[in-house]
Amino acid sequence: MSKPKAPRRVGDNEALSVGTQIRGSAQKLNLVAALIRNQKAEDALNILTFSKKAMAVDAKKVLASAIANAENNHNLDVDSLVVVEASVGKSITMKRFHTRGRGKSTRILKPFSRLRIVVREVQQEA
Repeated sequence: MSKPKAPRRVGDNEALSVGTQIRGSAQKLNLVAALIRNQKAEDALNILTFSKKAMAVDAKKVLASAIANAENNHNLDVDSLVVVEASVGKSITMKRFHTRGRGKSTRILKPFSRLRIVVREVQQEA
């Protein structure tokens, strides 16, 4: 007598990967996510590999995980994958204090972001 299996959060021809603790602001990560939306998975990996933005390194890891999930867990064809969703949201924010002159201090906020990437298998038109 076990728990019933949780329903899939995405369709049968889709695979999902989520990066929950990406160090950096959601605004900066969203600029990188906009580069790969609606791109082929192979093209998106190339874009992230050669991007000069620092957030592209973490985004590439999440995309590679989504492609691996599609191949290994859901038996999808890697060559026909397209990035259909790359959504960004806020995660935790670490609060730190920095001492300043005359006995004062200022607050430093160190934000973290979430990245959710969904890839879908698309049939090629003949």
